[in-house]
Amino acid sequence: MCIRDSDRPAEAARRPAHAAGSPYAEAGATGSSRTALPERPDTPLVLVACSGGADSMALASALAFEARKLDVRAGGITVDHNLQPGSGLRAAEVVTRLTAMDLDPVEAVAVHVGREGGPEAAARDARYAALDAAAERHGAAAVLLGHTRDDQAETVLLGLARGSGIRSLSGMAAASGPAGRYRRPFLQLDRQTARKACLVQSIPVWDDPHNIDPAYTRSRLRHEGLPALEKALGKGVVEALARTAQLSRDDADALDTWAAEAELSVRDETGRLECAGLYALPPAVRRRVLRRALIEAGAPAGSLFARHLEEVDRLITGWRGQRAINLPGRVEALRQGGRLVIRQS
Repeated sequence: MCIRDSDRPAEAARRPAHAAGSPYAEAGATGSSRTALPERPDTPLVLVACSGGADSMALASALAFEARKLDVRAGGITVDHNLQPGSGLRAAEVVTRLTAMDLDPVEAVAVHVGREGGPEAAARDARYAALDAAAERHGAAAVLLGHTRDDQAETVLLGLARGSGIRSLSGMAAASGPAGRYRRPFLQLDRQTARKACLVQSIPVWDDPHNIDPAYTRSRLRHEGLPALEKALGKGVVEALARTAQLSRDDADALDTWAAEAELSVRDETGRLECAGLYALPPAVRRRVLRRALIEAGAPAGSLFARHLEEVDRLITGWRGQRAINLPGRVEALRQGGRLVIRQS
């Protein structure tokens, strides 16, 4: 599913959004109840995930504009994380604004954010779970996300700081999730362009105070880290990091393909990994084989870091009779009889 030209909000800006006083602006807070546009149940539905911020509001406007030219229906979902006072009211306002753009269906979904992995990771997990459920509920062919080139640059720097390897440096993919459900058409656009698109169309936007709160790592990187890099290295850091993401993704994809093929050659007749075969593989390929095996055993992908893989790798390359290694997801790895055993503890 491809939404052509939706990465050009300036073009969408030529079509003003509906005035706030239009009949569509009176829609309820939990969804769109209008029937002005004809039902097209056989036409693919594309949803935009919209927080009310400039990036996602510009994307919503672009989707509304493009959907009229393409054979798709356009809808919107906003997720209320319940992390700030008045979040329900803001979600209702987003619903009203999306409905005024002729998006249908439109709904707000409230979620409970846990604590596992830290506040940012927990909020992200809750948000994607809600978006997955909404896509299934509405039968959406795709969900558009408003991540920009600036977001990509931040993601690359965060991956570099964690030392998580080339896959982390590849940042966010243009398409990800089940069957490529999630699409990021703004990855080549800078954040300022999206904001200008909203300004030209007089689209109100909400600036999340969490985005400037120094308690959050990404916020500190955005307002302190990247400006410091640009001051020291000159303009163009964001663009360079975005290029790094694409180059790293190409390399990582090639290595993943190699690892998937190599894994078949290092398993014995019972399916266990043979340490001798693993040792003979290039380190980058071997660690990918190990990571795949750990995830298959139940280790959460988002909780596996370079230090975990290094410890498991030492069972292959630096064997001295070590004990079993405990890993996230209650997974353990140990060496027995020349085989690497990975199992739930």
